[in-house]
Amino acid sequence: MEEIGVTGEYAKGGERMNPVVGIDVAKEVSEVQAFLDKGKPYGKSFSIKHNREELDHFIHFLEELKSLTGQIPVVILESTGHYHTPIVQCLEENEILYILLNPIISHQAKKSSLRKVKTDAFDAYQLCVLYYKEEFEPQKRRGIHLLNLRNLSRQQEILTNMYVEAKMQFHTILDQIFPEYRKVFGDLFSKVSLLILREYSTSEKVLETDEEELAERIRGYCPTRSIQWAREKARKLIYSASQNPFQKVTYQSHLINLNMYIDILFHYQGHLSDLESQMISLANEIEEYKIIQSIPGIGEKIAATIISEIGEIDRFNHPKKLVAYAGIDPSVHSSGKFTATTNRITKRGSSRLRHSLYLAVLCGIRSSRNKKLKEFYDKKRVEGKPSKVAIVACINKLLHWIYALLKRKENFLDVA
Repeated sequence: MEEIGVTGEYAKGGERMNPVVGIDVAKEVSEVQAFLDKGKPYGKSFSIKHNREELDHFIHFLEELKSLTGQIPVVILESTGHYHTPIVQCLEENEILYILLNPIISHQAKKSSLRKVKTDAFDAYQLCVLYYKEEFEPQKRRGIHLLNLRNLSRQQEILTNMYVEAKMQFHTILDQIFPEYRKVFGDLFSKVSLLILREYSTSEKVLETDEEELAERIRGYCPTRSIQWAREKARKLIYSASQNPFQKVTYQSHLINLNMYIDILFHYQGHLSDLESQMISLANEIEEYKIIQSIPGIGEKIAATIISEIGEIDRFNHPKKLVAYAGIDPSVHSSGKFTATTNRITKRGSSRLRHSLYLAVLCGIRSSRNKKLKEFYDKKRVEGKPSKVAIVACINKLLHWIYALLKRKENFLDVA
């Protein structure tokens, strides 16, 4: 890292200033620009690598700025996936205030400039300029338990998407080997179904096996079920094999792929089961988890996702801020005498939180599990609101309830 000389050029006889350091974050390296006060950049920008030695030099640089201005500078940077985490951890370890900015905000600020410039140094400079134009609240440090829960919840979502993709590829292969097999078991992806398919993957193998032997194999993979159930499945399997359009498999590669995807599906099922149990175990240590679960329609997984995405409720001083964080707030479009009457939600917040709330509302109004929510939904429908609009209104209402319950540390009372 380039050493920055310290001079008293901008010192004002002991007067306290308002310093800030802007960081344009990238993978493994970031660009740094410092301002001693509004309109007073300090030296040229420089880059730092995301390793311990250079991060320690960066902290020393902040101490130098403190000696010049009378206070430790605030650090402003964009939220960039996971690339900013080494810097954030370093700042938190040294108890330095920082502002983690939504990239949408900084992007809009850059567009306001007439000059079309895109460099890391310019972006770091613009972050400092933006700091003096707007009032931002410093990032509040989140609890380790909640961050661990959020990481597990997001990893589960990633694995679930990969599992769904593997199931689709599995269907493609099965269509070319044994499409009639889908009619044998109620759950195609159950343990017994996949194990039997791996052992009897073609019509030939099924038809050359005795019904009683098939029933014993099925019962062996699912000992909790009766022998009558196993015999019924064996008969279905034989009938499906006789109706299968592919009585002989032409391509051995299909069988290789089928067995490979069965192994992959078992791996994903095991990992997802482990993640879920770890999530529930971790969530049970958090007081707010039980509060969220007291709302009818919100089960274990949805409650864990909601509380992990919201984090500490003290981060929000008004329910509308929580609504905006979830991206449920309506967009506004007005120009001159025109004011739009149909406004979509912004969808600029946490998509995971928004999706979990949507599922919670669907579960709540289905079969009137949540009487208060169902009554509110019916009211909106009577007013002539379309179903989707009524559901969004319910999500908004649910978020207000969650905010109030978490602030008061009270359980939900469903009295319609």
